[in-house]
Amino acid sequence: MKIVKQLLDFYINSSIHVALAVYALSWITLLVFNLPYDENILYFNFYATITGYNFVKYFGIAKWHHRSLAKWLKVIQVFSFFSFLLMLFYAFRLEPKVIVVLTGLGLITFLYAIPFWPKQMYLDEHQNLRQISGLKVYIIAAVWAFTTVVLPILNNNQELETKVWITVLQNFVFVLALMIPFEIRDLKYDSIKLATIPQQIGIKKTKILGVLLLFFFLGLNVFKEEILIHFLYKEVIVAFVLMLFTLFSTKNRNKYYASFWVEALPILWLLLMLF
Repeated sequence: MKIVKQLLDFYINSSIHVALAVYALSWITLLVFNLPYDENILYFNFYATITGYNFVKYFGIAKWHHRSLAKWLKVIQVFSFFSFLLMLFYAFRLEPKVIVVLTGLGLITFLYAIPFWPKQMYLDEHQNLRQISGLKVYIIAAVWAFTTVVLPILNNNQELETKVWITVLQNFVFVLALMIPFEIRDLKYDSIKLATIPQQIGIKKTKILGVLLLFFFLGLNVFKEEILIHFLYKEVIVAFVLMLFTLFSTKNRNKYYASFWVEALPILWLLLMLF
């Protein structure tokens, strides 16, 4: 059991799980828009997510404690390096207009982890986008939405029509709702100066907000030219499961509650879409 737990921890800590979630949402976009399986953009998003998330999570640790890195972190560093190389391999196979959007998303990811503003502009002692009061969840949701919708559409030479932007907004709202259990979980760790949603309005109202976001996520379908019932009922199932996870969230839940089970919901959504 110890080996299984170590493997599971590596799977989560190395960002493979979150990368599969991004991969799943990207594939869902292709299915919704009736586009063929696009290995280049899907694999790029997968390896880029591993690279980006591990860069954000471990940049500070690697910068200041390189010589005393724990063994598991060194393994993740090596794993991230090879993921970065694979990301570059697939990047060279993408359409030029995708690269333009990627430049902006990459810059946001870089500024999310690297200090760049004077300290007096922050409510905390850090100097990166991640630490700006109340901004974190919206940055993550926006990057996910553009990565999982706009990139697959552009790489298949499709126009960014109204339906595309509605889907972008849907994914943005879905990811915001998906992060609610994480925000509640992190209450006992986050600095009060970060002004996270639960810190600002409390756990109960945060859960209500999460439920309202899910209704908004589903309601956005009415603005599409046509509603595909066989897709809609699968969205309803995923939204209902996420609602249950949100309502039963507490700051003392098992660490796998959000990091594994909640994060797995995009994968569940994809499986429903496929089968």
